[in-house]
Amino acid sequence: MRFFNTAGPVKSADHYHIPPLDRLSLDGVLTLIRQKKYFVLHAPRQTGKTSVLLMLRDLLNAEGHYRCVYANVEVGQAGREDTQRAMQAILGELALRARQARQDEFVEEIWFDALQRYGPDGALRQVLSRWAAADPRPLVLLIDEIDALIGDTLVSVLRQLRAGYDMRPEDFPQSVVLCGVRDVRDYRIQSTAENAIITGGSAFNVKAESLRLGAFSDEEVQTLLAQHTQETGQVFTDGAQHAIWEWTQGQPWLVNALAYEACFKNEAGRDRSRSIDAAAIGAAREQLIVRRETHLDQLADKLKEERVRRVVEPLLSGGEAHSLPPDDLMYVRDLGLISPDDPVCIANPIYREVIPRDLTYTTQATLAQDTAWYVNAAGELDMGKLLSAFQAFFREHSEHWVERFQYKEAGPQLLLQAFLQRIVPRFCAGRLRGGRIEREYGLGRLRTDLLIAWPQGERIRKVAIECKILHKGLEQTIAVGLEQTAAYMDRCQAEAGHLVIFDRRVGRRWDDKVFHCRRAADSGVVIEVWGM
Repeated sequence: MRFFNTAGPVKSADHYHIPPLDRLSLDGVLTLIRQKKYFVLHAPRQTGKTSVLLMLRDLLNAEGHYRCVYANVEVGQAGREDTQRAMQAILGELALRARQARQDEFVEEIWFDALQRYGPDGALRQVLSRWAAADPRPLVLLIDEIDALIGDTLVSVLRQLRAGYDMRPEDFPQSVVLCGVRDVRDYRIQSTAENAIITGGSAFNVKAESLRLGAFSDEEVQTLLAQHTQETGQVFTDGAQHAIWEWTQGQPWLVNALAYEACFKNEAGRDRSRSIDAAAIGAAREQLIVRRETHLDQLADKLKEERVRRVVEPLLSGGEAHSLPPDDLMYVRDLGLISPDDPVCIANPIYREVIPRDLTYTTQATLAQDTAWYVNAAGELDMGKLLSAFQAFFREHSEHWVERFQYKEAGPQLLLQAFLQRIVPRFCAGRLRGGRIEREYGLGRLRTDLLIAWPQGERIRKVAIECKILHKGLEQTIAVGLEQTAAYMDRCQAEAGHLVIFDRRVGRRWDDKVFHCRRAADSGVVIEVWGM
C-alpha cells in the first residue's frame, strides 16, 4: 500500500504524490537547459525541490541527449569555512552520484589529484572542465542544498562555477541548476578570508532566472487525497478536504502529514470502512503541533533569528508595517513562514498556531494555573472568571514575564495566549469533539483576535476575545474595539465577546489602567471590556 510521504524525496512506488515535474513549467526548464543557461530553483524546506531535481535528472538521462548528474552539497556543510575539507566532501559526493546515476567513474579517478594540485579554490572548476570535455554529450549539473554551505566555502563554489561559464558546453557544464531555500541573489555571505560581506549576486552573476516551487493548489490537494481513496476505498469528506486546504494552504509537508496522521497513525482512521472527516483532521493537526514534529520544530527554531523577529513581531502585535527591512522580508518569505504574495501574513493557519505556542512554550509550562478553578457548576468554562484572574496576574507579573520574551512588542498578547493555552486545552481534553483556540493576527490590524471554542452537550460554544494596544485615547480605543469585536463575533458566530485593552503607556498607575465594564457596540451586542 502506498502512503502519504512526509520524509525525503517522492518515490512513485511508495507514495501518493503529485508528479513533481508537473508542479513547475517543464517546457520552461527544458528551454533554459537547451539555451545553456545557469539558473536557480528555490522553495521553502520540505516543499518537493529534491523530488523535482531527481525526476528532472532521470528525464534528461532517459532522453539520451544530455549527461545529467544530481549532487547534494550539504555534505560540505560540516567543513564550514575550511574550504579544503568542504571541497573534499563535495567532490567525493559528485563522484558518488556520477557513479550511481550514470556508472561514470571519471570524477572518481581525477578529483583527489585535482584537489591536491589546484587546491580547494580551483579543484571543482578543473574537475568539471575535464569531465565536460570527456564526452560529446553536454553535461547538466543539478546542485542541491547549495545554501547549506557556509562562508568562504560557498563563495568558492559559486566563483568556480562562474569562472568556467564561458567554456560551456564543450569544456564546462552546459547548464547548472542551483537549488536551495533562498534565491542566490539574496545571499549575504560572510567571508572570513576577505573580511567582507559578499552577495550571491556578485559571486554568481551568470544566473539567468530564478524559479520558485510553490505550494499545492486546492485541486492538487484533492487529487492527492483521491489517490488514497482510489487505492483503499476510504473517503475524505468534503469537510475534511476543506479543512486540510484551509489549515495548510497547500504547504506540501503539512498536507501529507495531516493525511498520514488521520489515515495511518490514528487507530480509527486505519479502519478503511470509516471516512475521514473534519474532526479527524482537527485531531491530526493538534497531534502534529503537540509532538513538535521536525518540520514544525525547524520552523519554530527560525523564530530565534533577529531578522525573522523583525518581520514576525509586528504581525503578532498587529502593528504597522512602516519599516519592514526588504532583505528581512524576502528572507522570511523564502523560509515559507509568510505568504509569497502581498499582503504580508503568516503562510497558513497551522503556522499561525505554532508561532505563538512556541514563543510561549516555557511560559505555559511554568504558569501555576489549574483548569478546575475556571469551570463553573454547570461544567462550563467561566470566561469572566478566567479573564478576571488574568487581569490580576497581568497587573502583578506582566513586567517580569513580558521581559522574558524575545518578542517584547507582542509580549502582552503572547502572555494572554500562554495563559489561555495553559487552561483551555486541559478543559477540552477528553471531550468527544475536543476544543480549540483559533488565532488571527497580521500587519496593520491593530488587534489580535482569539476564538475559544469547546463542545458543551450537543453544541459548540464560542467566545471571541479581541486584544488591542491602547494607541490613542481610551474612549476612542474602546469604541473602535467594540465594533471590531462585534464584527468578529458575527463572523465566527460567537455567543459572547470580550475586549482586552493593554495600556502600555509609561508612567501610568495600575489603578488607572485596570478596569472592567460592559459596553454595547452600535449593533447592540453587549461586550465585556477589560483594561490592564
